[in-house]
Amino acid sequence: MATYLDMPSLDRGKGRTQPTLTDYTPLLPAETTGRSTDWQTALPVLHGLRASMRELRMSDAASLLAALSSEEVARFIAPPPATVAEFERFIEWADAERVKGTYVCFAVVPSGSDTAVGIFQLRRLDAAETAEWGFAIGPEFWGTGMFADCAELTVNFAFNAIGINRLEARAVTANGRGNGALRKVGARKEGVLRQSFRCKGQLVDQNLWSILRDDWRRARNISTTVVH
Repeated sequence: MATYLDMPSLDRGKGRTQPTLTDYTPLLPAETTGRSTDWQTALPVLHGLRASMRELRMSDAASLLAALSSEEVARFIAPPPATVAEFERFIEWADAERVKGTYVCFAVVPSGSDTAVGIFQLRRLDAAETAEWGFAIGPEFWGTGMFADCAELTVNFAFNAIGINRLEARAVTANGRGNGALRKVGARKEGVLRQSFRCKGQLVDQNLWSILRDDWRRARNISTTVVH
């Protein structure tokens, strides 16, 4: 199960990472949101019923390679790192971008385990209080409820800890499982982005999904009143 969100391209020859975007804008400046920036120092551990989410570790590289390199996962997303060394460089890059406040990547860990089997990502878009999220989970955990668990944790973190107002996701139209997962979690389909993603050499259409903070809270009977 996966939706599109670029990982950085890897400069394999020089052993370093190059971000997909030359410069990421901070997810949200602290002075704008009034939220804590403690997550830039270290991500909290988020606990669900079937999984927890934590900071990526270098030791996750091998298990993430095994989980995310299968054809089932990689079919509809930008190519993930292809070796353990490349995943280690990705983890190093993700840590540096989190410190700058531009990007967040959680490792997905099944309950009762310490092995990372997927990731959830957040990055800022060029719009006020808007971020994009994406996810990828090893196929053996599809249909277990793990996605719903981690999606809830990720969306709550984006809205409550970072202060995002609008979350967007893009999923290739042919990705039935990814689109269905977004619909189930409460995202609203806003339209089709025609030929917006190159997948295995072909330009393909993507569905654009969004979740608004007030809609999310209203659906969960959480007050949307801002107290000054």
